[in-house]
Amino acid sequence: MTSTSAVSSALAPYGWDDDWAGAFTSYAAEGLLPGRVVRVDRGQCDVVTAGGTVRADTAFVTPNDPMRVVCTGDWVAVEPGGNPRYVRAYLPRRTAFVRSTSSERSEGQILAANVDHVVVAVSPAVELDLGRVERFLALAWQSGAQPVVVLTKADLVPDPVTLAHLVEDVETSAPGVPVLTVSALQGEGLDALVALVGSGTTVLLGQSGAGKSTLANALVGEDVMDVQAARDVDGKGRHTTTTRNLLAMPSGGVLIDTPGLRGVGLFDAEGGVGQVFAEIEALAEGCRFHDCAHETEPGCAVRSAVDGGELPVRRLESYRKLLRENQYIVARTDARLRAEIKKEWKRRGAQGKAAMEAKRGRRR
Repeated sequence: MTSTSAVSSALAPYGWDDDWAGAFTSYAAEGLLPGRVVRVDRGQCDVVTAGGTVRADTAFVTPNDPMRVVCTGDWVAVEPGGNPRYVRAYLPRRTAFVRSTSSERSEGQILAANVDHVVVAVSPAVELDLGRVERFLALAWQSGAQPVVVLTKADLVPDPVTLAHLVEDVETSAPGVPVLTVSALQGEGLDALVALVGSGTTVLLGQSGAGKSTLANALVGEDVMDVQAARDVDGKGRHTTTTRNLLAMPSGGVLIDTPGLRGVGLFDAEGGVGQVFAEIEALAEGCRFHDCAHETEPGCAVRSAVDGGELPVRRLESYRKLLRENQYIVARTDARLRAEIKKEWKRRGAQGKAAMEAKRGRRR
């Protein structure tokens, strides 16, 4: 039997601490071993334990719910032996990065568990999609982790003025979020990134071709991920990472690399959306009506800020879009909310109709 101190010493580099040890007490009494999931595929997972990495089956803890399956980053209780060896339980998650699935059931899909930092990788070599950045950040804030945006491949934008403008554009779309520029190939900017995420658990997200695998290799200090060149025409690459992998970093923290994400649907992320658009939420407190939709209502502080040039119209449109999407996803599983939304749509429709009729009357 491995001693408690030996377990702590072996698992500390992966994030094991006194709180995790306390949560594991009942499983230790059953003779189960603690470990962290470093990879999941096809109903099995690799678990790093005090005795090394073991392969285990997740059949006992894989219900018909994508939110409750074993996930990369989970701390689990695994059997000390057996063929096959089984994971018996996972410890309550501190944080979880979740997106909606593409199924018609409007379920959430957990991508990474027990994460401290979410690094959103964006390539400045192609046209910035600020709406997608905002979408990633909404999910990151909702997860309970601290988001960071990294403009990768900075060496492909040699003009410092152009690069500075790109950073400024992202900063406008990411209030309260550090925005860094990094060239993993040239080693530029890595020190600043490690200073932010060099401890704890970091998940690396982004589209294919964003330079995630190259960045992961630079952070881990060795070529652990395959790298393929992005297409010149659109900057996109093929999926060089096909599973979520947890990797130890020399700094002492761990990194979860993920496959490139084409679809990033919101899932019950209203709080995250609010944090991404904190300036709009602050402006909304000055609206005449507490339920102002920031469209045609009189006394709307948000619309006034747009008209005065203080708030970019793109930000307001993106805010509305993400709120509508999130509300739609939540409503699909909540009959009461569906009825409230339908009632609100009718009310706004009547308001719009009345406003148009009043406008026509003034023209006459």
